[in-house]
Amino acid sequence: MAKQAEKKNLELPAELEQYYRDMLFIRHFEEKCNMAYRQGKAGGYMHVYIGMEALAVGWMHSIRKGHDYVITAYRDHAHALLLGTSPVALMAEIMGRKGGTAGGKGGSMHIYDPKNGMYGGWGIVGGHVPLGAGLAFASRYRGDDRVTLNFLGDGAANQGVVYETLNMAALYGLPCIFIIENNEFAMGTRLEYHASDPELWKRGLPFNIKCERIDGMDVLQMKKDAERIINYVRKEGKPYLVEIMTYRFSGHGAADNDRQLYRTKEEELENLKRDPIKRLEQVLIERNIANEEKLEAIDAEIQEIVDKIYEEADASPFPDVEEVYDNIYSDMTPEKGH
Repeated sequence: MAKQAEKKNLELPAELEQYYRDMLFIRHFEEKCNMAYRQGKAGGYMHVYIGMEALAVGWMHSIRKGHDYVITAYRDHAHALLLGTSPVALMAEIMGRKGGTAGGKGGSMHIYDPKNGMYGGWGIVGGHVPLGAGLAFASRYRGDDRVTLNFLGDGAANQGVVYETLNMAALYGLPCIFIIENNEFAMGTRLEYHASDPELWKRGLPFNIKCERIDGMDVLQMKKDAERIINYVRKEGKPYLVEIMTYRFSGHGAADNDRQLYRTKEEELENLKRDPIKRLEQVLIERNIANEEKLEAIDAEIQEIVDKIYEEADASPFPDVEEVYDNIYSDMTPEKGH
């Protein structure tokens, strides 16, 4: 009986393979984004999700896509892709092309796709956090059962506006999950150098918000924790704060090539042992869902898909010069008779 119960708790092979494909797609997509930036094809600045894939996959597979709300900071590609944003439109936006999600005007840090529940992509550190609470307030006001995932970084957790938002979320009972993506570095500043108490999950305690710290490098555990927390918030209609421990294998941004200024090569190599993609590969092999040959075939398939996405986006046109002020200023021309 115990073995039967254990089997019931195991994910279906198709689910595991989908998590693997999703993480691998994000990894290769982000590698291509780095290439675009270094070739001068991506304007502005860019932050990739390499190493953190399990975090977004676990949460995006646990919400009701198109129903719940998602908002995040400038490391935003993975969230949008998993919600259903066109990867060609996303890559086109990064390249400043007309077919991008914001017409090529937002760039990497401002991916926006509300029809799929993606409300940004925001460049000001911590500035989007009250906007996420606003989405949750709308749910509360309407009396629906939507949950808002409000992602922020460990550096943003120190912003004053975050504390103000936590207070109001608790006061009004907002169905908002504050998700601190703690990749251990605020740009090039280590966690222990920018936080007086590096256990950021405690930030919810003064506001009587349920809070905890969990592992973000194991997609299966991430999925279980995400489902548990989302179900609680949806049922109780109260906020929740979770600190997720992860690690970015790339620099803070695409131009951060001096990572050894704030972390050692030995530290990076040690954390590579926790690579969420490699960890899931082991699970797939151990459960006889895939062998090395199949995994290599999936990798090649996804790499080919990403190559085609890049080529299609790169071949797309830039916005017309006449569009430079579109969607920037309101039309203040007085109506006739007023």
